[in-house]
Amino acid sequence: MSASSEEYMEAIYALTQNGRRASTSEISRRLDVSPASVTEMLKKLADSGYVNYSPYQGVTLTPEGTRLAGKMVRRHRLLERFLHDLLKIGNDRVHKEACEMEHALSDETERALCQTLHAPSKCPDDAALIPACDLAFSSCAECRRFRGKNLEEIGRRDANLVCVGSLGENQEGTVAFIRGDNRTLRRLLDMGLTPGTRLKVLRVAPLGGPVEIEVRGSRLALGDEIACNIFVKKDEAATAF
Repeated sequence: MSASSEEYMEAIYALTQNGRRASTSEISRRLDVSPASVTEMLKKLADSGYVNYSPYQGVTLTPEGTRLAGKMVRRHRLLERFLHDLLKIGNDRVHKEACEMEHALSDETERALCQTLHAPSKCPDDAALIPACDLAFSSCAECRRFRGKNLEEIGRRDANLVCVGSLGENQEGTVAFIRGDNRTLRRLLDMGLTPGTRLKVLRVAPLGGPVEIEVRGSRLALGDEIACNIFVKKDEAATAF
């Protein structure tokens, strides 16, 4: 896939995070390209199986498109943290620099970068969420234990994951990945939030407030910093547009 195609995928990913369809005009403004160029690219991406596109009806990502776009968004936001946290590059430059670097980043370098940065959860400037990796681990702790293991041996997940903080009320899912250090993992395990556990979102407080969930017959209130580090596989019915 070309760097240009990847930029389009990232734009669609960002515009459709709330579950709606992205319009041609929105993509045009976001990427500063003509609507005609957007239409041409969307047709190519649809032919390749990465997007669902109908003229005048907007566009969404297919499951494979979501996987690839999430991977690029993850790399971009990890690079922003690296440039900001370790290289002390100013916020006014990190986005442009990350855009230029993300397309050349390998899977091995992405994993090493995440471990070096201690698995950050958000961007340095706008607090945008960093997606989970697609490796077949159930936690960052497990990833660290197999630090030198070949990625081909580890394998990939067969489902796209979303964080609990991104779920809407009454949506359900199964915990598949927990991000964070050993202390975070222990805290969640003590709350009964282990990989394989089903949960249901009962209430989402506005303005970054707590997310109330039901798990194992109990009600729990999760702060934003915790909710954005628990990733679930949503029920199929919950993923439909």
